[in-house]
Amino acid sequence: MTTENRLGKHLTLQDRYDIEDGLNHGYTIKKIADLVGKDRTTISKEIKKHRISDRGYNPRNNDCMYRRYCQKQSLCPECDISKRCCTCKKEDCRMFCQDYRSEMCASTTRAPYVCNGCNSIYDCSKPHFFYRANVAYSTYKALLKDTREGIALSRQQLYELDCLISPLLKRGQSIAHIYLAHKDEIPCSLRSLYNYIDQGVFTARNIDLPKKVKYKARKKKRQKPAVDYTNREGRSYKDFQQLIKNSPEINVVEMDTVHGSNKTGNVMLTMLFRNCNLMLITLMPECTKESVKNVLDNLESRLGTEIFNKTFPILLTDNGPEFKGAKDLEKSCCSGSRTKVFYCDPLASWQKAKLEKNHVYIRRVIPKGMKINGLNQDDMTLLSNHINSTVRASLNGRTPFELAQLLLDKTLIQATNLIPIPADKITLNKSLLNR
Repeated sequence: MTTENRLGKHLTLQDRYDIEDGLNHGYTIKKIADLVGKDRTTISKEIKKHRISDRGYNPRNNDCMYRRYCQKQSLCPECDISKRCCTCKKEDCRMFCQDYRSEMCASTTRAPYVCNGCNSIYDCSKPHFFYRANVAYSTYKALLKDTREGIALSRQQLYELDCLISPLLKRGQSIAHIYLAHKDEIPCSLRSLYNYIDQGVFTARNIDLPKKVKYKARKKKRQKPAVDYTNREGRSYKDFQQLIKNSPEINVVEMDTVHGSNKTGNVMLTMLFRNCNLMLITLMPECTKESVKNVLDNLESRLGTEIFNKTFPILLTDNGPEFKGAKDLEKSCCSGSRTKVFYCDPLASWQKAKLEKNHVYIRRVIPKGMKINGLNQDDMTLLSNHINSTVRASLNGRTPFELAQLLLDKTLIQATNLIPIPADKITLNKSLLNR
C-alpha cells in the first residue's frame, strides 16, 4: 500500500509492527512516520496511548526522586526501626509516603516516550514503558467495539425521533417508507432504526412491524469449535481417502458412541464393517478413551493379534474426546501396532454415513432420552443380532450377518456371540429389551 493510500486509514496490525520495529532500532518519530505512511502526530499519539509499563512497586528498586536525601522515618504503622524508610528492605516506603514522586526518564517524558531500543534499560531504576504491537492492536480493537455499542443519540434526539417514528408505524407505514420520506429529519441509519425498535427504545414495538413478526430471525452461522486437532496429524480424512485410493481392497471399520438420557454413565460403542454393514455394539461404563481402549484390548485378546489386524486394519471415527490418543488405541496388547485410526473432518458425520444410518435401528429400540444404565452386554448382543439379521435393500436383499459369514473371519462372529435371528422373529422397538 502506498503512502497516499495509507493516509486517513486506521493503523493496521502490520503498521503497529512497523512502529515497534522502528522503536526497537532507535528510529526517530519522523522516520517511523515515513516508514508507516502516517503523520508524525499520529505515531506520537499511538505510542503514548498504547505504551505499557512492565514494572510495579519494587522495594529494591526505589525510583523516588527524593530518595537520595530523604530523612523520613517510621512511616509504617507500629514501626520500631530507627533508620531512614527509603533504606528499609521490609516494606516499600513508596506505599506509605504522600510525598513520593517517581523520577521519570527523559526518554519517556518526550519522544520516543518508551524504552524500546534503550541500551541502558537493565541498569536503569526509573519506570520503564514499552510499545508492543500485539497489545496495542488488541486494545484498539476492544475500544473500537465498545464505541460502536449502545445508542449514539441523546435523550432529546431519541424523544424527537420517537415522536416522529412511532405514530407513523402504528398507521401501518414501513420503516423504509418513513426513512426515505423523512431522511433529513432522522439522525441515524435505517439499520439503526430497526435496532432501536428491537431494543424497545421507541413506543412502537416489533409487533407493529408485520414482517418482523411474520418471519423468523435468521440463524447465525454455526461456528466450528476451537479444538486441539494435533492428534489428527497424519490421520485426517484426507489421509484416509489417500490410503483408500492406494489400497481400495482394505477393510474399513467405522466407530462411534451412542449415549442414553445423559452424558454420564453407560454408553454404547458401535463399530460397523463397511464391506458387509455388520455392526458390533459394546456397552462401556463411561465415555472415555480408557474405556474405548479396554474394548479394543478385549477384542484383541479374544481374537488374537493376527486376526484382529486382519479384521480391524482401519478405524474411522469422529473427533470426540473418547477417541483422542490414537497411538494408545493403535498399540497392541502384545507388541507393535494392531490398527490405524483416522478421524473425520469436524462437523462432518456424513463421512461415516453407514454407521450413522445404522444408529437409526438402535434408536428404534432405545429412543433418545431413554436410560441405558440398567442394560448389560447381553442386551447389546441381542440388539446387535436383531439389527444384523434385518434384510437390507442396499445389500441386494441379504442381511449383514449373511455377508459377514462370507467376508469376515468366523472367529469374530463366535467371539462376539453373534447369531442370526429368523426374519419373522426380528423385533426393532422398545419391547425387545423389556424384561
